[in-house]
Amino acid sequence: MSDVPTDPAAPAARGRIVLVTGMSGAGMSVALKALEDLGYEAVDNLRLSLVPALIRQADPKRRPLALVIDSRTRDFSAQNFLDELEELRRDGDLDVRLVFLECGDEVLQRRFTETRRRHPLAEDRTVPDGIQRERALLFPLKEEADVTIDTTQLSIHDLRRILSGHFRRDAQAALQVFVTSFSFRQGLPREADLVFDVRFLTNPHYDPELRPLTGLNPAVAARVESDPDFPAFFGNLTELLRPLLPRYNQEGKSYLTIAIGCTGGKHRSVFIAERLAAWLKDQGLRVNLSHRELERLGLRTAGAGPASNQQAGSQQANHQANHQANHQG
Repeated sequence: MSDVPTDPAAPAARGRIVLVTGMSGAGMSVALKALEDLGYEAVDNLRLSLVPALIRQADPKRRPLALVIDSRTRDFSAQNFLDELEELRRDGDLDVRLVFLECGDEVLQRRFTETRRRHPLAEDRTVPDGIQRERALLFPLKEEADVTIDTTQLSIHDLRRILSGHFRRDAQAALQVFVTSFSFRQGLPREADLVFDVRFLTNPHYDPELRPLTGLNPAVAARVESDPDFPAFFGNLTELLRPLLPRYNQEGKSYLTIAIGCTGGKHRSVFIAERLAAWLKDQGLRVNLSHRELERLGLRTAGAGPASNQQAGSQQANHQANHQANHQG
C-alpha cells in the first residue's frame, strides 16, 4: 500500500469527496459500503459527465461524498477522469481524494472465475485479456492516486479497516497504528509501511514443548525474552519509532502499518507484535493488532496450543498447527 498523507478530518469549510476507482474485482463495492458506513453519501458507477451536478446537489460540506467511477462507466476514459479530477481539485471549497484499488492478476482471475461474473472489458475476449486491458487503461489514474491499496492479500475486514484509518470523520482523529505479525514463508503483508525481521531471535519451535504453542503463551514469551539480544533489540526498535510517530502525525499521515515477521509467523513475531502494540498504546496511540498466520490457522485464542484449542472447541486448528510444525517459527 502506498500513501500520500491524507487529512482524516477535513476542515468544516471544505467538502470532502472521495473518488474510488481501480481494477474490477479489487473490492470497489466493499470500499463504497465501508465509506457509506463511515457516514459518506455513496454513489456507484456514476457517469463522469454527471459528477458536477451531483456535487452541487449533494452539498459535500454537509455530508461527505464517496463515488465509485470505473471502467464500467458509460463515458469512462482515463483522460476524462483526470480532467474532471483536476477541475474538482481547483475548487478551494472541496477536499478531493482519489483512491485506487489494486490487485494481482491471478487473484482477480480467480475471483471472476469463482463468482462467474463477466469482466467489463472481456466481452469478446478472455478474462486475463480483459484484466490486462483494464490495467493499461487505468495506469494513469493509479499514478495520480492519493491512496493506493493492494487488496491481493486483504480480507474484507482489512480493507474496511484501512479505509477507516484514512477517511474516518471524527474531528479528533490522529495517527492510527496497525501492528501485524506474519510469516515470511507466506509473503510480506502488502499493506505494510514498516517491516521488521525477528528471525534472529531464539526460535521456540525447536523446543518440543513450545512448538505447538504460540507467541501468545507466557512460556513462549519467556523463551523469546530470554534471548540475550532481545532487550537491546526491543529498546532500539522503540527508540527508532519514538521520533518517527509524531513526524508521521505532523505530516498528516492517518494510518501506519507495522509488520513483524518470523519464519512461521507463530512464535517470535506474535510475541514481538504483542509487546510492540502494548508499548504503542502506552504512548497514547490508537492501535489495532492482528496475527495473520494465527488467524489463518484458527489459532487466535490467547495461549493457543493443544489445551486451549480444545477448550475453545478448535481441535481442527490444533491439528493444522501440529501438521505444519516442521515449518513454523
